[in-house]
Amino acid sequence: MFGKKSALQEKPAALKPAPSSSGKPAAAKSAPKPGPSASGKPSAKPAAKPKAEADKPVVENKQQSEKYYQTKTTIFNALIDTIDLSQLAQLDPESAAEEIRDIVNEIISIKNLQMSIAEQEALLQDICNDVLGYGPLEPLLARDDIADIMVNGSSRVFIEVNGKIQLTNIRFRDNAQLMNICQRIVSQVGRRVDESSPICDARLPDGSRVNVIAPPLSIDGAALTIRKFKKDKLTMSNLVDFGSISPEGAKVLEIIGGCRINTLISGGTGSGKTTLLNCMTSFIETDERVITCEDAAELQLQQPHVVRLETRPPNLEGQGEVTMRDLVKNCLRMRPERIIVGEVRGPEAFDLLQAMNTGHDGSMGTLHANSPREALQRVESMITMGGYNLPSKTIREMIVGSIDIIIQAARLRDGSRRITHITEVLGTEGDTVITQDLFVYDIDGEDDDGKVLGRHKSTGIARPAFWDRARYYGRHAELAEALDAASE
Repeated sequence: MFGKKSALQEKPAALKPAPSSSGKPAAAKSAPKPGPSASGKPSAKPAAKPKAEADKPVVENKQQSEKYYQTKTTIFNALIDTIDLSQLAQLDPESAAEEIRDIVNEIISIKNLQMSIAEQEALLQDICNDVLGYGPLEPLLARDDIADIMVNGSSRVFIEVNGKIQLTNIRFRDNAQLMNICQRIVSQVGRRVDESSPICDARLPDGSRVNVIAPPLSIDGAALTIRKFKKDKLTMSNLVDFGSISPEGAKVLEIIGGCRINTLISGGTGSGKTTLLNCMTSFIETDERVITCEDAAELQLQQPHVVRLETRPPNLEGQGEVTMRDLVKNCLRMRPERIIVGEVRGPEAFDLLQAMNTGHDGSMGTLHANSPREALQRVESMITMGGYNLPSKTIREMIVGSIDIIIQAARLRDGSRRITHITEVLGTEGDTVITQDLFVYDIDGEDDDGKVLGRHKSTGIARPAFWDRARYYGRHAELAEALDAASE
């Protein structure tokens, strides 16, 4: 580790008064790019716990909070005026954190600040996070029970826990610090966000999805939304434990995933489509070549032969954009056995259907829709929006020939997520697409705590349309057993 003098420009520099600019330029200056992962940051120390208890609404003593932030700003400004960022950037995250902690302790001693040990530890942790990580977001990112983090400007941060949105006591020093952290996040995946390019989609190293919309489009400061991924990847058995699907329904989904049946996962925002898609891909054989296409890479496939592709926005001159449709079309030249599209939202629906219908069995994708019937209508409308001058009947015949199963996910009013339909696409009758439900979720009511009560039940179909495909893969006996057990 560098000695203390190698990271300090001069020892007396710590005695300089804090800049009169309230630290705004210093905050922007203090953004050395973090290393490829945040594992080196001492985020696991107990001192971070008081700030990590973010599920409480903002009801704390405001005067004490303001005093804390004023002290933190003073020390942060002195640190930035003292430390050599170019030297610091050459250290590994652990050494850099130790160097920062040593210097901050010196500054506290020189300025004769009266703080308890717990307050000092919390302050040290916060400043390390500011310089090396994602600032006030670090304790929230460390929690595995949070599904979404929503930052509405520098002073209001919301989280979603157990399907419910809560206001936290987390805040940023100012809008400049928030914007600095947004830029730090998106720069890790080669993207940028500023006044000239104020909207950006990105991802964190763990796959969590990030959206930033910056001023002047966002009036009250940058709006940052993070869809967090759990550290432990969920499996179908976890969904059974949560009550999202019955054991018999999970067995049918396993057979659908293993027998290379073309599947569309439909649902509203936050209904668990991507989680369900991850679970479905776990049934893909390890010797299959799988290619994924996403706007922001978030799928976590565990197979050894996976090629991950990601779209690219245009540059400042409006050049260089790579759309989802470009990726799906290019997939067909890469000898895939399955194509997985993270989200179908435009003309790429046509290319995905063509891929499903030309030997790439078992391809999957998600889209936004509130029912299986609406999902089919959405696919048809997306193809029409692509400018294809095809009759509606032709488009519907293509849909029927390509999509075998629609799995509908829903987020219920109590915040729980359920698979509400497993539906087969059978064919057309005139201009109408014929479907049949294999499993549905019936809501019976709610308990005293407001939890929705219901159960998954089979519709009594003994021989689904993909029976022959299951028999081809030798899994028809398992399918019959699961359907029989569900109908009892």
